[in-house]
Amino acid sequence: MTASPELGTPRTASPDLLKSVFRRHAAGVAVITAQRGGHPVGFTATSLNSVAAEPPLISFGIGTGSSSWPVVAETGHVGVHILGEHQQDLAATFARSGADRFGPPTDWHTGPEGVPVLGGVLAWLVCKVVARVPAGDHRIVLGQVVAGDPAGAAGRPLLYHQGRFNALRD
Repeated sequence: MTASPELGTPRTASPDLLKSVFRRHAAGVAVITAQRGGHPVGFTATSLNSVAAEPPLISFGIGTGSSSWPVVAETGHVGVHILGEHQQDLAATFARSGADRFGPPTDWHTGPEGVPVLGGVLAWLVCKVVARVPAGDHRIVLGQVVAGDPAGAAGRPLLYHQGRFNALRD
């Protein structure tokens, strides 16, 4: 077997290799929220996936070192918010360590099952956590949809590519 001229030399598996490859993968941007003891938490996620239609299941990854993990590790329900291209600042706020994620100008209210629901998003779900699967320094959380709204703000989805937020283009 000969190497194709456009392919580089293969690199040994490493965290840097994985990060470098996935910088080339465009992903939708979501914010995951939860609440415990009246204290809301949330984080920006690009690992959101639809898992099954029956029953309706989603999954996302969260690092066990994340400030949100202790709440997500114990909560029964999470909020899943699909961000629009107009929400780059919101995505950055929920991605930034130490940020006041739920202070002004973040628009949110307490939704079904006591989950923080963000305003101005394209769509949102509230999911019952049904599993937390160990995956290296992360957990894959499986959630069963219990409520939601597919008809939020108008607009196109926010994407993450090459280390920055982007808009979908025709």
